[in-house]
Amino acid sequence: MVGPFEELDGIHQILSGYTGGHKENPTYHEVCSDETGHFEAIQITYDPAAVAYETLLDRFWRQIDPTDPGGQFHDRGSSYRTAIFYHDEGQREKAEASKKELEESRRFDKPIVTQILPASTFYPAEAYHQDYHKKSPFRYGLYRMGSGRDAFLEQYWRKPEKAQLKQKLSPVQYEVTQNNGTEPPFRNEYWDNHREGIYVDIVSGEPLFSSIDKFDSGCGWPSFSRPLHEEKVKEKMDLSHGMTRTEVRSQGADSHLGHVFDDGPAPGGLRYCINSAALRFIPKEDLEKEGYGQYKSLFEKKNS
Repeated sequence: MVGPFEELDGIHQILSGYTGGHKENPTYHEVCSDETGHFEAIQITYDPAAVAYETLLDRFWRQIDPTDPGGQFHDRGSSYRTAIFYHDEGQREKAEASKKELEESRRFDKPIVTQILPASTFYPAEAYHQDYHKKSPFRYGLYRMGSGRDAFLEQYWRKPEKAQLKQKLSPVQYEVTQNNGTEPPFRNEYWDNHREGIYVDIVSGEPLFSSIDKFDSGCGWPSFSRPLHEEKVKEKMDLSHGMTRTEVRSQGADSHLGHVFDDGPAPGGLRYCINSAALRFIPKEDLEKEGYGQYKSLFEKKNS
């Protein structure tokens, strides 16, 4: 649950831990015994001016099976039940409203059983549990795929939204961004584009890369030494095609963009190999009218 929330702007801290039980300072093994009454949970500290509570709720629902009263996927037992712990009446009302909206959407064919409970003492988990997805990315990646979580989220969240995108995107844009496809090298729109400007997500329009960081790697796809904003491009283990690679996806729309490799130029040494079909190019002279005026200064500095 940590990764999906740390992608959001305005998040200050995310702790893994335990809450809702009757024993003080429980250990992981005590919680897993289902005898302390605790839920495994995360505590999020955030800036409400930068990210709305409703955004956190929406992100929460999109990570879980809210119809499962006995745990989550391969994790069974009361400590794995789903719940939202509210800190004030405003949060409670918004949580209840979001649950009702999900029920009325009929996205799921079973009742929503996620509880909405008053927050109680939160106990941070042991150090080795914090940021586990970063400390042990390979094991985490294998576990996440094997648990059934990704398949469930694909079925109930991504497929309905993909149907709408099919109307918006060209066939190659849809195949690349939604089905992790790859367009042909040297036969795509931007591999040899030398104009100044920025590249945004074809789905959401979020700014991803700049021509300032674009270089000719000889691979036949647009290559960048770094993203415009680190937090806008997320990494994910890719075990497809018998290889272990690092996939890159956009933060907001979760579009498949391409892969990142460590054979790029100094000083960073990275090569973001990106599909043109995942991008839309905004020339520097059009930045203002397209709503990206804040990036004009990048090219003014470069040319001064």
